[in-house]
This record gives sequence, C-alpha cells and structure tokens, in this order.
Amino acid sequence: MTVDRNGFWVYPDGVRDSPMHLPPELPISEEDWNCTPSAVQALVVSLWQQVQVLQAQDEAWQAEVAGLRERLGQTSRNSSRPPSSDPPHAPPRPKRTPSGRKRGGQKGHRGHGRRLRPPEEVDRVVVVKADRCAQCGALLLGEDPQPARHQVTELPRVKPEVIEYQQHTLTCLACGAQNRGAWPSDMPTGGFGPRVQATVGYLSGRMGMSQRDVHEMMDTVFHTEMGLGTVPALEQQVSEVLTKPVEEARSYQREQSVNNVDETSWREGTQRTWLWIDTTPQVTVFWLLPGRGAAQAKQVLGEGFAGIVGSDRYSAYNWLEPKRRAVCWAHLERDFQALVDRGGDSAQVGQALLEQSGHMFELWYQVKNGTLSRANFQAQMEPVRARVRELLCGGTTATHDKTRRTCENILKLEEALWTFVYVEGVEPTNNAAERPLRRPVLWRRRSFGTQSEAGSRFVERVLTTVTTLRQQDRDVLDYLTEACTAAICGEPPPSLLPIPPPVSALA
Repeated sequence: MTVDRNGFWVYPDGVRDSPMHLPPELPISEEDWNCTPSAVQALVVSLWQQVQVLQAQDEAWQAEVAGLRERLGQTSRNSSRPPSSDPPHAPPRPKRTPSGRKRGGQKGHRGHGRRLRPPEEVDRVVVVKADRCAQCGALLLGEDPQPARHQVTELPRVKPEVIEYQQHTLTCLACGAQNRGAWPSDMPTGGFGPRVQATVGYLSGRMGMSQRDVHEMMDTVFHTEMGLGTVPALEQQVSEVLTKPVEEARSYQREQSVNNVDETSWREGTQRTWLWIDTTPQVTVFWLLPGRGAAQAKQVLGEGFAGIVGSDRYSAYNWLEPKRRAVCWAHLERDFQALVDRGGDSAQVGQALLEQSGHMFELWYQVKNGTLSRANFQAQMEPVRARVRELLCGGTTATHDKTRRTCENILKLEEALWTFVYVEGVEPTNNAAERPLRRPVLWRRRSFGTQSEAGSRFVERVLTTVTTLRQQDRDVLDYLTEACTAAICGEPPPSLLPIPPPVSALA
C-alpha cells in the first residue's frame, strides 16, 4: 500500500481510499504533519494502525487472562461450585468461634438414654440368682421384688417367609365338569411379595445403595435369594406403583403459594438431562427433564403458577415478575465474595455488601427465634435495603466489566431481594430446595445417572416419595409396602399429600 501525490491510499489492486489525516493521538502538530513527506506519513499511519490493533489485542488478552484467573480462583465461597470441588490452595471456610465449653453434653443437659421397656414388651427374661450366701454358705430362697434390670436388644436372624399357593382342579361327581379354584386377590403375580418390593425400593431410593449392593443386602441380611437383574425389575414395579401418588403431589405443588425450586445436572445414558426439585414445607417433587431453561421451569411450576418462587438468579425464572420471586441471599453472598476477590473498587463494593448481608441475617435469626417482631424487622430492614441499593448502583460504575454486569443484573431483580421481608412463609435463602438435592447428587456421582427413561422415572418418583414422607414424619418402608400391597389387590395407592389433623370433638 502506497500514497499518491494527492494523499490518497493506493492498494496493490489499484483501489484508492480516502486521503490521510493526522491521527489525533500522535504528538505532532498539524503544521509539522503537513511538512512531513507523504511516504513518511504513510509509514507513520501504518505503524499507528498496527499499534491500535496490538493495543486492542492486548486489552482482549488481558481481559481473557483476568477471566481465566477468576475462574481458577473460584471456590464454594465465591461461586456455585460445591465445597467438594475446592482446590487444596483454596482459603479455608470460616470456622465458628469456639465457645470455650467442653465437648459433649453440657451440665444440666437432659439426657436421652434408652429407657427400659415394660415387661409386656420383653420377649425373653434371663433370671440371675445366687444359690448360696456368699458369707455363710446357707441356701438362698425367695424372690427379689425389685431386681436390677438390664435389657439388651438383639436382631434375630432374618428368615424370609415362603408362601406357596396351590390351585386345585376338582371334578364334579354329578356332571364331570372340571372346576379350578380362583387365585386369591392379594396373591402377587411375581415371585416376591409387597414387602420385598418395598424393601428393594427403600434400599435404593432412600439409602442410596447401588443395585449390586441391594442384591448383596437382600442375600446377606435378609437371606432372600434373587438374581441381580431382579433388582431393577422390582424397582420398576415400585415405580409403577408410585405413578399416581407422584402426579397427585405435582398437582398439589402447583397450587401452593410459596415454592422453592432448584436444578442440578444428570445423565440419562449418553444424554445430559437436569434433575429439578420443587419443594414446600410438606411436599417435595422431583423432575428429570431434558433441559434447564424457562420451558422446563414452566413445566415444573405450571404455566398458570401464581405463587412466589424462591430460587437463585438463574435466567430460567426470568419469565416470573420480580415481585413473584425470592432471590437466594446465600447465592448473593457468593456473588459479593467474588467481587471482593477481584480487588480494587470491586472489593470495596463487595465487602460493604457482605457487611449488609451479615446484618440482615442477624436480624432474620432474631425473627426466627421470636425475639424480634415482623413489624420491627421490616422497619430495621429499610436502611439495609437503601444501603444495598446504593452500593449496587455504585457497582455499576466499577472499572471491572463483570462487576458492573453483576450489579446491573442484581438491580434488575431488586424487588425479589426483599420478598422474604414482607411475605410470610418466604425464606431469605433457597436452602429448602438445595438440602434435599444433596442425596440425588451423591446418587448421580455413584451411578453416573441412569441408563434409560424407565430408570429416570424411578429416580424422580422414588425421590419424590421418600423426601415427602420424611418431611411429614411418615414411615417410608411402611408406605411403600402399603402401596405395593394396594397395587396387587387392584386398589388405589395411599396418598403422599399431607394428612389433615383430626377434627376435635369439641370443634
């Protein structure tokens, strides 16, 4: 590329471009520039353009390096990564301040030792008496009205009950017709009864055991012989039994006023899926869906959901108005810690936001333990709310691009930050949904997900059943046995919905 006598750029193909002008960044006067030979001008401009390109590349690389360093420094304190993924060099998680008391039960603590069972609940009594006096050797007779008692609980060797059904065919002596008796309505069609089916579902769905471990447990502990392939077959029987109760629970969830929702990755064969959880105080439901977007969130909550959703700031919930959302402050604190770790003006904003968050939680705990009324809590939260808004607005002018975007995005959901302050039943965190997800996460790590759609349906149904029953303090194994028995008899399974308290006779 050259410059012609009129100051136009001339490219190798003969195309001419606009004449050269003095680049404003160059420290040279217009007069000196005009006195500079055009060839030198062309060289200067070319070098100046190269400098601009290199500067732009350097800025892009610097930003990329900063992003990679930030990702490298992510821990469970400044991101959504689990604590188990923290690298060895990660700063230790904050420890509680030692109270100075000794470990174990404190003075005045009421004990919880095992109480002696009444005589009618004792299966076997071993009487221990002395035959002769230890001092004189005389024969001892009689009974001690208040003997010392010591009880031992022992497990008998489990011996499964084998039931054989015999169907007789009898010939009528009058007409010679063959008459065959009808099988009992409560007879299982397979080789295992309802409690065996329930136990297999309990061991895998509640205790988190692999199919091989369930097979070993049934053989070693319960002395029940079954093939390894029988375990997934029984799981599918349990899954079918739970279909109706789980669908009923999902319909119930969509009618609740406050739901906490979260999701985590899963694998079905070679496909990546997502395990969704929707929890309320009495019922929790799980879904295994092909994605984690807004379409799946609507499927979980229902298109016409009119309640409040507690969640993180994930965009899948942006179809909800901010006033119908409750953003998790535990996630916000990790966002604020990420600002602190960036240093500079980002750190100042992040540290100030963490201080406001800490003060907020102190007030919230007082509300929870009854030492602070809701009205006083709302009044004391007003300056906190104003200060948080001030800090977030200041963060939108920070020098770090990510800090600006984080603050801007949080401000878009500002109303959702304070839902728990004004609406009863809403918590400041999404822990209600995250805690029940821990067991499925361990299941996923152990089994690498599921291998078929049928396996995925078993996972979501048994997790829904187990988690819900535990919330309601109902016996999981008894429920599964009752449900399997009902299926064998052709009766409807028991419901997972909360059992209403009995109506008082005085009401």
